Amino acid sequence: MKEKPFTPNKKAITRLAEEIKRANVNHLILIHGGGSFGHPLAEKYRLTNGFADPSQLIGFVKTHEAMVSLNKLVVNALIDCDVPAFGMPPSSFMLMRQDRVQILESGSLTKAIEVGLTPVLYGDVAFDLDRGFNILSGDKIAALLAIRLGAEKIVMAVDVDGIHTSDPKVEQSAQLIHHLTLDDLKRLHVNIERSKVSDVTGGMLGKVLELAAAIEKGIEAIIVNGLKPNNVYKALKGEELIGTRIAKT
Repeated sequence: MKEKPFTPNKKAITRLAEEIKRANVNHLILIHGGGSFGHPLAEKYRLTNGFADPSQLIGFVKTHEAMVSLNKLVVNALIDCDVPAFGMPPSSFMLMRQDRVQILESGSLTKAIEVGLTPVLYGDVAFDLDRGFNILSGDKIAALLAIRLGAEKIVMAVDVDGIHTSDPKVEQSAQLIHHLTLDDLKRLHVNIERSKVSDVTGGMLGKVLELAAAIEKGIEAIIVNGLKPNNVYKALKGEELIGTRIAKT
């Protein structure tokens, strides 16, 4: 929940850790968002606008430390399930320019995977070559690493069943879109922007469009409801599930 600061859904974190353990996938990288830990602080200190005032520096470090705390909760839940999880702060090996990662020093990450660890990354504050610092979202990280490391698929766990025709939290008539091509995804986003809709569907499309470059490379993206048991497990195992699958064609 982003509404109430520093309120982790520990029950969901534990269950998801158990699903990841059962799936037993090799060469898996996990990335989690900021939720109620990172978003309120980033907004309070206006970190998305870059470094404009020294008063933001305390917000920069507070946001990073909040994300480290959340990452520790996630990592410990995985370790409790005997998953060899290893927390890695993206800000320590990624540099941004404007809104994109400009430099990626992936040696430690690839070595961690090679020896059998499960890296756990997260949305983070990061240094920016032009702006001083910036926000590096987990969605950007997922797309970048999927391309650089040759991933087979990206599984995105959200709080609805996938991409819908409208906001399923508001509109009972909202229909789940089970399959999308990259062109379908772009058209859907254009239509939402034209209608000036600002809701969970529009917001989610913005997140998913960060994955467009990876999808263009033939990497499948699967959007599932992580709050529903076994969805993440099924997505990792390639089983049938309720969600949205996005492919290049």
